[in-house]
Amino acid sequence: MEIQIAVAKATKFGSLESGDSVEIIERPNGGLSVVMCDGQTSGREAKMISGMVVRKVIGLIADGIRDGAAARAASDLLYTERNGQYPVFLNILSADLQSGTIVLSRNNPTPIFVAQDNHIECLAGETQPIGTARNIRPLISEITLTPGTTVVMYTDGIANAGLKSSGLGLDICTALEAVMDEENPSADRIADSILGQAIRLDLGEPNDDMTIAVLRILPAGKDQIRRLSVRLPVPPHHEE
Repeated sequence: MEIQIAVAKATKFGSLESGDSVEIIERPNGGLSVVMCDGQTSGREAKMISGMVVRKVIGLIADGIRDGAAARAASDLLYTERNGQYPVFLNILSADLQSGTIVLSRNNPTPIFVAQDNHIECLAGETQPIGTARNIRPLISEITLTPGTTVVMYTDGIANAGLKSSGLGLDICTALEAVMDEENPSADRIADSILGQAIRLDLGEPNDDMTIAVLRILPAGKDQIRRLSVRLPVPPHHEE
């Protein structure tokens, strides 16, 4: 098998920093995890908080701590640091080679979509943001790690795209179904397609920070080379 992960982000129009943070880490017993945190606002403070949460989670996962326990520990840290006054949304998406499963941990009202065998399932259910109390638990789902599986998770900037401009939000299921009809789309292609539609619904000026992460499980690749590609647009005031 080959694991593909793609992340695409857009910052709220007029804001210099995104309140969303996301990192990818290799699991100590095999596999990869994506940790995504939505600070709920934009700007430097939201970025600082979401970054703190993500760093805590990936540090614990790197030490072999299970995803659910890592999410609870990050929640307790945020609760202590901010006296329960700063809730954030957190997702952890893992392809765990040790258990042979995809593990989805969610403290986020946005659902996660799973596509398998021409069927798309929406994993929803009520959850609590982290940081508001002690012992907050994530909603955890687990599916078999099999080729042909695609998982899409995202922050609320994508879920709410278009609501202010037209009152019509983005139908993630339909958007995913459309791109999956293409001939074996890559994780990058899926992420870019859905994010692009969200930005267009906001008339090219995102009303909130937007982040999407896509995980695809494919048959074995042509070689055993590991690849990581990152592109970071640099605002003019940061350029030399």
